[in-house]
Amino acid sequence: MGVWTGWKAGAALVLSVSLLAGCGSNSGQSSAGKQSGSSEFADPELNIAVFQGGYGREYWDKIAEAFMADHPGTTINITASPKIAELVRPKIVAGNPPDLMYISGSDNTPILDGLIKDNALTDLTDVFEGQAEGGKEKLADKILPGVLQSRSMSPYGDGKVYLAPFNFGVMGLWYNKNLFEQKGIAPPKTWDELFALNATAKQNNRALFTYQGLYPGYLEEMLVPSIYSLGGQKALDQYFDYDPTFWSSDTFKQTWGLLDKIAKEDNALMSGTVALNHTQAQTAFLQGKAMFIPNGTWFEDEMKDAPREDGFQFGFLGVPAFSDGKPTTAMTSVEQIVIPAKAKNPELAKAFLKYLYTDDSIKLNAEHSKAVLAVKGAPDLAKPYISETTYNVYKTVDDGIVAVNGTFKSVAKGSKYNPSEEVYVPISSIMNKQLTLDQYAQQMTSLYTELGKELQTTSP
Repeated sequence: MGVWTGWKAGAALVLSVSLLAGCGSNSGQSSAGKQSGSSEFADPELNIAVFQGGYGREYWDKIAEAFMADHPGTTINITASPKIAELVRPKIVAGNPPDLMYISGSDNTPILDGLIKDNALTDLTDVFEGQAEGGKEKLADKILPGVLQSRSMSPYGDGKVYLAPFNFGVMGLWYNKNLFEQKGIAPPKTWDELFALNATAKQNNRALFTYQGLYPGYLEEMLVPSIYSLGGQKALDQYFDYDPTFWSSDTFKQTWGLLDKIAKEDNALMSGTVALNHTQAQTAFLQGKAMFIPNGTWFEDEMKDAPREDGFQFGFLGVPAFSDGKPTTAMTSVEQIVIPAKAKNPELAKAFLKYLYTDDSIKLNAEHSKAVLAVKGAPDLAKPYISETTYNVYKTVDDGIVAVNGTFKSVAKGSKYNPSEEVYVPISSIMNKQLTLDQYAQQMTSLYTELGKELQTTSP
């Protein structure tokens, strides 16, 4: 939510929670209430750490209360903070981590990379292969297709799940639904149709496209699905795994060619875009200065107080295909929950994790966080608590729009490179017509070659 940062590319969206053992009252810890009596668990006390961001912490308090009521004798201690990583890092280093952690936010998520690199997470495969809480189906069958198989959840490529999916976001291009309906404009399904709307944009006194100029990483929301649309998973793997040959492929040329065309075609890019921050560009879009902008499911809520043109209605397009008959795509990113390998109470942590995927939990989360879990049918369960716009966007995925996600492979320990920044920041120079696609491709080929060398040098 808000400014794009490199962690977004890791398919782990906006907010996360961790479960943490006592960090003192000033760290936001609360015990959700001690229960008397015996427990079905050998160790009835669970310490969890929660990222407290835009979604707040109320859901975690409520779901802890519900779990303790259903499992008498258990106690759940919650530590919540916007800077949850600062609180849990010393405990992880000391070998005394929380039992369960929900981590998100760009300042916090690097701790997950460290745990993955150190093989310091509990294997959760048995949780998802087991029966869902209160149901007959396997829990894995409730999760959105492809999520558990993604690197975000199965980081070692061995089919084992080490990070559990939580809230998810959907990203793509947005437009003014009211304008399109009033003018009889059909939302474009292909890139050719989108560029053909430039004349219509001109007639309506607006540019075709804008984006969050100072944060070109937002453009991944159309680039990543486009890579998949053209080259499938193979091309996406080349892109995220630092294969230098990606930058000489037709998939690269066509995908980044979209940016080149937007930069060079008259009226395609809103004047001044490159110098705007995310709020300024998004406000300009709402005010009718551009037809399309990339963003995610948080868009409407983030800009709820921003000025806009009369009758504006949020419309979600997804990402157009390159040819007729091909499906529309969208980028998704999924938050993660983990159980550290050195957790003192993994049995209770796994039971609580499984509980989070129940229908009641999904409803509680929607009611108190206005968020949607990466679970089949979750948008309908959340519908009473989220806006119509947000519901419609989530339903596009639930109804079969091709959801694409991926994350850059972890760089070598000690690397000076942040792949997301290295790849996306230079796009500003393409949009300013100061950097050609050939020059950019040369830079990226060198970068990927160097990243590959670093990984070879440091691999065991």
